[in-house]
Amino acid sequence: MNTLIVTGGAGFIGSCLVRQLLRETDLQVVVLDKLTYAGNVESLADYDGDSRLEFIEGDICDPELVTSLLSKHQPMGIIHLAAESHVDRSIDGPAVFLQTNVQGTFNLLESCLAHWQDLDSSAADAFRFLHVSTDEVYGSLGAEGLFSESSPYQPSSPYSASKAASDHFVQAFHHTYGFPTLLTNCSNNYGPYQFPEKLIPLMILNALEGKPLPVYGDGQNVRDWLFVEDHCRALRRVLEAGRVGEVYNIGGNCERTNLQVVEAICQTVEQLRPDLPHAPLSQLITFVTDRPGHDLRYAIDASKIHEELGWLPAEDFETGLRETVEWYLGNESWLTNVQSGSYRRQRLGLRTDDTDPQSD
Repeated sequence: MNTLIVTGGAGFIGSCLVRQLLRETDLQVVVLDKLTYAGNVESLADYDGDSRLEFIEGDICDPELVTSLLSKHQPMGIIHLAAESHVDRSIDGPAVFLQTNVQGTFNLLESCLAHWQDLDSSAADAFRFLHVSTDEVYGSLGAEGLFSESSPYQPSSPYSASKAASDHFVQAFHHTYGFPTLLTNCSNNYGPYQFPEKLIPLMILNALEGKPLPVYGDGQNVRDWLFVEDHCRALRRVLEAGRVGEVYNIGGNCERTNLQVVEAICQTVEQLRPDLPHAPLSQLITFVTDRPGHDLRYAIDASKIHEELGWLPAEDFETGLRETVEWYLGNESWLTNVQSGSYRRQRLGLRTDDTDPQSD
């Protein structure tokens, strides 16, 4: 049992995890990904032809496919990252979030439970189902305090409601059936290979092109930023040593207002591309109508994963942001291909034809 199945393994976090596993371990990795707009097999191109990687284009909502993969590969565990993950898209079209995030997770749980119950005792003891979720399930914080693993769930958007529901199903399968689950809730990820509807890559690209840098409301909404490589190391540590049935919050200890993030992007892009004719880039910042139900602040207390499992983030926001900007500057072909679908950096989340480009 040296195989892992990674759902959503062609997405932003999933592909980072897969690359890390292939680079740093001897594991076999099976990727199951539906290849929606944000999934891209080019994110795994460095390992094209590697015998340890098998890619399956498919849907977690297909129980026959999931069951066949479990039977064929006999994995030591599942790392479940497949999800619709963008708040603005959930405002425009919440139904797909219910289908993928809730029904898809439920289908995975049912198939994996049946598979686990048929394993011999040693294989069953080793098996793990790691469900990757978000701090958004906890709702909004005021100016003080941190989300902990015991914080009550108060989701504000269709996206966070769908993730909250999937979290509850994961925990229910553990408590009801003894199924060996692990659950993580992470803060905002950033880094290379992120689809450019999200705040940081969108602002990098707009800054390079001299386009407006739209910021919701007054820009004072706060997020805790987590470099994606750090997040993936945390997931691996939870899978390796986390206590069955437990929840672990993963945060970067990098709180920034949205305005501070955009200003830092402007400064970093200017440092790396001092020849841009439309500098200073801060003049491109434009405040736009706030997102409906926009949570004020998220911040993670990651003391549990540090104290129990010894994990700490290696990157601070400045070093992680610079690495991120450098990557986007050097990967124009990836950006061109990933944007070849219908997304054109228009604003989402208004249920209108408004085309102001903004994201969070």
